[in-house]
Amino acid sequence: MRLLRRGGSASTLDLLVVGLGNPGREHAHDRHNVGWMVADELARRHDGSFRSKFSGRLAEIRLDGIRLGLLKPETYMNDSGRSLSAAARFFKSDADGIAVVHDDVDLDSGRLQVRLGGGLAGHNGLRSIKPALGTPDFLRVRVGVGRPERGDRRPVADYVLSPFAADDDAETLVSRAADAVETLARDGLEEAQRRFN
Repeated sequence: MRLLRRGGSASTLDLLVVGLGNPGREHAHDRHNVGWMVADELARRHDGSFRSKFSGRLAEIRLDGIRLGLLKPETYMNDSGRSLSAAARFFKSDADGIAVVHDDVDLDSGRLQVRLGGGLAGHNGLRSIKPALGTPDFLRVRVGVGRPERGDRRPVADYVLSPFAADDDAETLVSRAADAVETLARDGLEEAQRRFN
């Protein structure tokens, strides 16, 4: 079953991809910014360039004729929904035409999960997006960052606001997550789940 409705929707995009993260150079390599890293990787692959729009950075790219918007909200994580709702209104994107890419401490580092809907898992970015869209039923690309290792006394919030460790292989993780977004856009939800979950 294809989830994306090319041609049948009033949307001017086939998929609005929202990479969650926090602005500022000090957060650029944080686990919590993996959504931004994936958006940057997709823009790099498809010659997209970001411009200021919707209280964030927006790039528009094409993938085999499929129109994608890449949004990096610059509102800080807790207010990501404000940026997303402005973009969704502008592009006339329904919730099932929006894919949010975010870090997930409940998945082991390096694991991915593509899904439609689900809980908020204590993620402040998702908490902000649900009321902004009026539903939790949006597409998600969950990027596993794991939890602090045994003996690491940092709170989880401090852990996700720290850079990836060298053995996390963030470059490969970001590349695979970008592959998952491309598969979702090109081949639909079921194929993306089959390949990446």
